[in-house]
Amino acid sequence: MNISVVIPVKDEAESVETLYREIENVLSGLEGLVYEIIFVDDGSSDDTLSILQELAADAPSLRVVNHRINCGQSTAVYTGVHFARHEYIVVLDGDGQNDPADIPKLMALFADAAPDEKLGLVMGNRTDRQDSFIRKISSRIANSVRAGLLGDATPDSGCGLKMLPRSLFLKLPFFDHMHRFMPALVVREGYQVRSIPVRHRHRQAGTSKYGIGNRLWVGITDLIGVMWLTRRMQRPTAAETIPSKPQAEKNELNN
Repeated sequence: MNISVVIPVKDEAESVETLYREIENVLSGLEGLVYEIIFVDDGSSDDTLSILQELAADAPSLRVVNHRINCGQSTAVYTGVHFARHEYIVVLDGDGQNDPADIPKLMALFADAAPDEKLGLVMGNRTDRQDSFIRKISSRIANSVRAGLLGDATPDSGCGLKMLPRSLFLKLPFFDHMHRFMPALVVREGYQVRSIPVRHRHRQAGTSKYGIGNRLWVGITDLIGVMWLTRRMQRPTAAETIPSKPQAEKNELNN
């Protein structure tokens, strides 16, 4: 299995080196794995980009892509996937709260999936979240509403740790904040989504880029849009028609 790990970051100078070394340590220990690690710097105003560039000078597996201006997390993920070279994409947040040690669990589900299962996405499920009480409650409510309205059967659609084929990601409709609705978009394409328990760690440095305001109101607008996309999807059953040969030609062939 060949994978590209995509990590969107903005102003994470205090944590990017540690996160890179954790990912490298996990992946380098998997025999036969071909991989690359792509950090997408989303217009950082601190030293994030220069730290990553210095690391990349001595790390063949590390690639660094940067946005000149801040474009948002979904766009950073989209950019990273387009630059990726490998068949499967693993995405994780750049704040260090996702544990890279969980990546092999996601890979194992894809490796063991039957071809007729049409597994399209493996999502992390943060069963023991290391967040404030308010964030836990708001996330639980949001996940319940999304699952009820979109039918994506995903207990933790906001988890940053996920894995899917690159070809499938590129088929999904792209819009700002689409990373929050990836399970529903994958189901819309006719694929299965599976969730697996993963660890969630305390943020060691930096600050969250999201608050109640930019989660709630933008989330409601996007939810309405994804509901519309889901209901308008048509997936026809089609087969190529092969023209039959003229009767005279059939008789000649029989002779």
